[in-house]
Amino acid sequence: MTSIKSFLAKQFAARIARNIKTWASNPIQTQERVFQALINSAAQTQFGQDHNFKTIKTHKDFVHQVPIRDYEGIRPYIDRILDGDSDVLWKGKPLYFAKTSGTTSGVKYIPITAVSIKAQVEASRNAILMYIHETGNSDFVDGKWIFLQGSPKLSETNGIKTGRLSGISAHYVPSYLLKNRMPSWDANCIEDWETKVEAIVDETLSENMTAIAGIPSWVQMYFEKLIEKRQQNVGDIFKKFNLFIYGGVNFEPYRSKFKTLIGRSVDSVELYPASEGFFAFQDQQSNKGMLLQLNSGIFYEFVEADSFFDDNPERITLKDVKIGVNYVIIISTNAGLWAYNIGDTVQFTSTKPYRIIVSGRIKHFISAFGEHVISKEVDQALTKALKATGASVSEYTVAPQISPTQGLPYHEWLVEFETPPKDLNQLAQNIDLELQHQNAYYQDLIQGKVLRELKITMVKKGGFKNYMKAIGKLGGQNKIPRLSNDRKIADHLHSKNLVN
Repeated sequence: MTSIKSFLAKQFAARIARNIKTWASNPIQTQERVFQALINSAAQTQFGQDHNFKTIKTHKDFVHQVPIRDYEGIRPYIDRILDGDSDVLWKGKPLYFAKTSGTTSGVKYIPITAVSIKAQVEASRNAILMYIHETGNSDFVDGKWIFLQGSPKLSETNGIKTGRLSGISAHYVPSYLLKNRMPSWDANCIEDWETKVEAIVDETLSENMTAIAGIPSWVQMYFEKLIEKRQQNVGDIFKKFNLFIYGGVNFEPYRSKFKTLIGRSVDSVELYPASEGFFAFQDQQSNKGMLLQLNSGIFYEFVEADSFFDDNPERITLKDVKIGVNYVIIISTNAGLWAYNIGDTVQFTSTKPYRIIVSGRIKHFISAFGEHVISKEVDQALTKALKATGASVSEYTVAPQISPTQGLPYHEWLVEFETPPKDLNQLAQNIDLELQHQNAYYQDLIQGKVLRELKITMVKKGGFKNYMKAIGKLGGQNKIPRLSNDRKIADHLHSKNLVN
């Protein structure tokens, strides 16, 4: 029998689906409205006055007056907010700072306003409602949910509440889901990740868990602890678990492992949230692309990744994007980020409606020899090569080996296997051939004898966990970069004897 909550969820989902269809069917007009509203709202801010927002009427004006910035570029304005100034990037003061760790900037403070957090919460809610509307599956709303996230404890920075985005989001669970939410507040506030996972396992083991969310690598750790305690797969422990919600990394390398841990297939929904905004979510089970959120107070620009580091690269809007091209995504938001480079690259899988996949990070690529290999390419190469072997991978990263003791340079794949392949060399050859197929520049370097075929180095069980713990980034939203142009991670794994 369908519960009242399940019935109402379907009714609400139908209404939200109609609203989304309205703006998704009018994408260019929707983005133009967002653009004009953002410019008008921020015209009197310090940033707006510095960049003559009053004279901006078109995207061309915006490009002329507002250059692309990363965090370092916008940091002087953030520092003014940290010093207590108002009306700097957006009207008033931010409601929160999302505190993140950058590779070059140290700690980053990303502003979140009342209107931007509202848009983020609505987008995450809508992702689940669109799943309900498409599949008709709403039974899971009656069970227990869990989102493996950072601590919801918030500090204050000159009167502005500060914490991890996932911890901030924990304060916005809808009232009708509060009784369903797991874990307890006390368990969620545990800072040490391993201790936290143990506490969450203890709290959830006897519950009717129906939906589980988080970054795949950390959910995997939770699943493994459950199995260790109960000696059953997750699908038998939680018989009504039927929805996995994830974001942050490509799920494909984890998919076969998760099916083994769960013991059966479950539906999944991919999200694309970040401290800077909630950009997209998977709106169809049959489509891996995620629906770009065009009506959430975010204006998007795109720059082709291949030309991004050129002088004055072309900035285009939604109407000029092409399917399959690798773009750096640039955002302007109702949190006061302007022409801001979040560092991600995306590709469009559809323009009716506009759907994207995350292809990698503009700084996370290997181009030590001009090959410009990106995350999407290595993920796809590994996934296809593994299919024929029965092997499975729990984590991996790729680094260039520029000065080997002998022979040509190569890409070193440091891989922690869940199930090792019978023939490691054959797997390496298969990945290499697939990567050549994915990337013509890499193929040219291999065939031109500039590089030799990639080499796989097996990482010991728990090796990547050891690395993340050593740098203070175990748990939460932290994840291993798939690609690096340096050997920082590789050298750590070798020096600490974490490889076989």
